Amino acid sequence: MTQVSLLLFVSSFPFLSSAFVCSKSPSNQDEVLQIHLVPHTHDDVGWLKTVDQYYYGANNSIQIAGVQYILDSVIPALEANPVRHFIYVEIAFFKRWWQQQTPTMQARVKALVHRGQLEFINGGWCMNDEATTHYNAIIDQMTLGLQFIDKNFGSKARPRVAWHIDPFGHSAEQASLFAQMSFEGFFFARIHYEDMQKRTDEKRMELKWRGSQSLGEASEIFTGVLYDFYNPPKGFCFDNLSCKDPPIQDDPRLFGDNVKQRVDLFVKEACEQASHYKSGHIMLTMGSDFTYQNANPWFKNLDKLITHVNKDGRVNAFYSTPSKYLDAVKGMEVELKTDDFFPYADCPGCYWTGFYTSRPALKGYVRRNNNLLQVCKQLEVLGKLGESDPSSETLRDAMGVAQHHDAVSGTEKQHVAFDYAKRLAIGAQQCKMVINSALNKVSQRQHVDANIQYTFCDHLNISICPASEVTESFTITVYNPIARNIDTNIRIPVSSLSVRVLGPNGTQVSYTVLPVTNVTKYVRGKRGNAPYELVFPASDLPPLGLAMYEVKFGPNFPKMSGYKTPVLKQRKRDDVDVFGHNVHKRSGFNKLELSPNSNYSIENQYLRLTFSTDTGRLVEVENLKSKITLSIDQQFYWYEANGSGAYIFDPKLNKPSDVSLGNKAKISIFQSKDLQEVHQVFTPWVSQTVRLYSNKPYAEFEYTVGPIKKAPSPRVGKEVISRFDTSLKTNGVFYTDANGREMQIRKRNYRPTWTYQNTEPVAGNYYPVNSRAYIKDESGVQLTIMTDRSLGGSSIKDGSLEFMVHRRLLHDDGRGVNEALNEPGINGRGLIVRGKLLLLVEEAKSSAKLHRAVGEEEMLRPSLAFSAGSNDQASYQALNRSLPANVHLLTLESFDKSVLLRLEHQFAVGEDVELSKAVTVQLKGLFQDFTILAVTELNLSANLVKSQRQHTVEWKRAKRRNKILVPTDDFEITLKPMEIRTFKLDIEWN
Repeated sequence: MTQVSLLLFVSSFPFLSSAFVCSKSPSNQDEVLQIHLVPHTHDDVGWLKTVDQYYYGANNSIQIAGVQYILDSVIPALEANPVRHFIYVEIAFFKRWWQQQTPTMQARVKALVHRGQLEFINGGWCMNDEATTHYNAIIDQMTLGLQFIDKNFGSKARPRVAWHIDPFGHSAEQASLFAQMSFEGFFFARIHYEDMQKRTDEKRMELKWRGSQSLGEASEIFTGVLYDFYNPPKGFCFDNLSCKDPPIQDDPRLFGDNVKQRVDLFVKEACEQASHYKSGHIMLTMGSDFTYQNANPWFKNLDKLITHVNKDGRVNAFYSTPSKYLDAVKGMEVELKTDDFFPYADCPGCYWTGFYTSRPALKGYVRRNNNLLQVCKQLEVLGKLGESDPSSETLRDAMGVAQHHDAVSGTEKQHVAFDYAKRLAIGAQQCKMVINSALNKVSQRQHVDANIQYTFCDHLNISICPASEVTESFTITVYNPIARNIDTNIRIPVSSLSVRVLGPNGTQVSYTVLPVTNVTKYVRGKRGNAPYELVFPASDLPPLGLAMYEVKFGPNFPKMSGYKTPVLKQRKRDDVDVFGHNVHKRSGFNKLELSPNSNYSIENQYLRLTFSTDTGRLVEVENLKSKITLSIDQQFYWYEANGSGAYIFDPKLNKPSDVSLGNKAKISIFQSKDLQEVHQVFTPWVSQTVRLYSNKPYAEFEYTVGPIKKAPSPRVGKEVISRFDTSLKTNGVFYTDANGREMQIRKRNYRPTWTYQNTEPVAGNYYPVNSRAYIKDESGVQLTIMTDRSLGGSSIKDGSLEFMVHRRLLHDDGRGVNEALNEPGINGRGLIVRGKLLLLVEEAKSSAKLHRAVGEEEMLRPSLAFSAGSNDQASYQALNRSLPANVHLLTLESFDKSVLLRLEHQFAVGEDVELSKAVTVQLKGLFQDFTILAVTELNLSANLVKSQRQHTVEWKRAKRRNKILVPTDDFEITLKPMEIRTFKLDIEWN
């Protein structure tokens, strides 16, 4: 048995002749290949286990992984040998560990950091997803992590390298943001398999990536594609918990000496990788998922490997880090890339485009909590809250965790998704306390005695709000988080038709009362009972300001009249059965019969929408201002899943199926002066309200999808889309946003930098849509669709835009989560998703002026705080003047004892004749409550003073020109298109 075992062992690692020699360095033929060994661990901030289970090493029946043991083990291993290095990325985990350490241990760690043995890389709260994240949340989570590093380890510990080794495709906006955060290099692993093959064949694995066409060189960053994902070379994983590769056995006194075989195999693997790179240096990632829980086997074997490889002399190996590798390859000529790395596929039928929509309810919840967090941070400043007051910290932490590439992406196990949502809910509750305190303190500064207890309604989208359902009178305090006056519409559930609404100046406000639909009643279940919804406009809300609306009920208030509930008798529209309820058994509304052969229109001052009374669907949109008429057929379809899972979109057929016979919808129509709605019911599990507010230039499509039926087969998954088919001649071209900012041009069945093989006509043409997508043609007409969350979308045929709004799958796709994407919903019957798409039809030349403003208002909706009865709170606004139309106030938050302010030019070059121009903003006198004493410009992540920004790495493609702000007495700043500028304000309260 011993002899057989020995023979098998030797045959597994064949002897390689020492004649095998690597190619010399292209830049220096006298230098052997330089091998940078980078010890690392990739620690998912939740995936198969929750973030805290991963930290503690709990729930190991799922996965043996405990981050605390990694850090416990690595620290003494680094101290044992001063040449060893280790990099760490995820600050959400590191902070947990750091807070549990003694001062002595913290001092030991600081010493390792200052010596460069322990190096922070990337440094965000997590390694965020790039497809389904919004730029606002990306900036916040990166700032959160980098500020932790800066406060605890000083500026010398500032990460220089961005490290996104696991996200599933890479966005141009992410590259631009990293460049603006002063990162010098960006390394990742997952790109399309065809792109990867071409790059390895042509030695094009490293490049200069220009993330923004508007910002140009300021958005450029050196980018490297890793060779074998982020794993060690084959045969050289020394993790005794997850690998079975043999150790380095180098004691000649013992049996099994394998130094020769191991060195030869290592040189062979290293030289194979080096043959695909140009510089004569390669980086080997010595680690993987949750490795180094026992660091000793790793470092002990790496020490030996380095010794024996260097003694052999064919190559030179040493401990290193990505930043050291970056320094070593400086000056290398690289190509310039200006597009992105979407979509990602790892085989011909394996497009990772399903996760763009996976867990759409969680995606929506993350987006709404980003909205809440911005309100919370603003009011922390404006309310002058201190250390004894409630804090936004809990929601900042939860939102940072939620940006992880297995969180908002929807690729986690179900119990982990529940954990992410729970953390957000806890953080949101803390922020509501912040808002409560801030509103009272603002009132006190206005010389109003205020001790009001505000309540908040989180489920207004399904007509649940105890504060408005059971109170005879109440006040809604509306806070506008945008730095200019806006108009919005308030929609709340109420229990009476007899109502009066008073605005901020005490005058009556027009309103509409309409019945809660039976679809909504079904979705909300027993959590709400209001039979009606009250809708009224809130006009001219002040910038970063408050407006109060008082709502009173009473028998002496007149009921609203004049509403029409058209019912098509020929189709028995008054007998539509939805979820076992009768839609039209209502009182107080007049029925209006429609001709069965005529179409029906709703309109406001901006748009006219026409619907077919035969199909119940939209057939035409007319822009009443620009006189544009566009034929549009909006329908719901579903793709039958083939190999789809949480990650992958793999439809069985390229043509989707109708959700109902002929995709006909049963319709109901409601009209008032301020609001017009068409309620469509396609099937018991797909319905929609198409809505026009009198004060909005867009049409709102509020869809309700789910629980998705498993029929026709109980084992068939469905992926549901909303599709807009138009008469536009688009020639395969469409546009999608990058993380909510700059638009990216897409062309069906085409990639700009490599020849695309069309193996998946549908999935291969899907792209992430975070805020908008549009199509246009040579006639100058543009259709723009805005989203309220991240979704997958495409233009599968000319003149068409489609968005995947929900998916329910019955099989795992084999990419690691080992669980079908079959969300149970709140009652276990399947998830119901309610979301919104906004439709804009406009001249292409002026469309950006509209969709940029709408996008800003959709991202930062006003916050509603409810209080019983009437209150005497005075009106308030934080700004003395509005910001220009092309400037967005991105950040206003407490920053140590100062204030952090980010201002953003929200137009790209060439988007608008006027609004795409550079714009100047005067900070002096901008804020009402405090005076700005000094302004210091920082980089985007606020961890480096702009004048101190140094790029130690120079690239032959790039000539960097950093213009540093020299404030005048008026603190005037100029913003160029797509530019974000970050300032620390030293202030004095007035």
